[in-house]
Amino acid sequence: MDTTQLLKGVLDVAVLAVVAEEDGYGYDVVRRLRASGLEEVGDASVYGTLRRLYSSGALTSYVVPSDEGPHRKYYGINAQGRAMLDAQRKDWHEFAGTMSRLLTTTEGVR
Repeated sequence: MDTTQLLKGVLDVAVLAVVAEEDGYGYDVVRRLRASGLEEVGDASVYGTLRRLYSSGALTSYVVPSDEGPHRKYYGINAQGRAMLDAQRKDWHEFAGTMSRLLTTTEGVR
């Protein structure tokens, strides 16, 4: 199954969940998403999602100087982002439960 379309639908909540664990800069968030099992996530998709979530008020940002290269822009979750994450977690659990029930009941039907 091509998970690309599924990933597009859950990227916001996945990014919020990763940043809720610990603030991170763009590539750090990409790396943590991939380490969590979302190997197909694209760099550009994550960077765009971080910018969009920041613009919508769900994330804060700050710059950390680096001796080894350009400064890094870190993102952190704020109260609005936590509320969004909580709501999306609830929606996800309901949706996943519905899909599990649907797929379990239709397993034997062919």
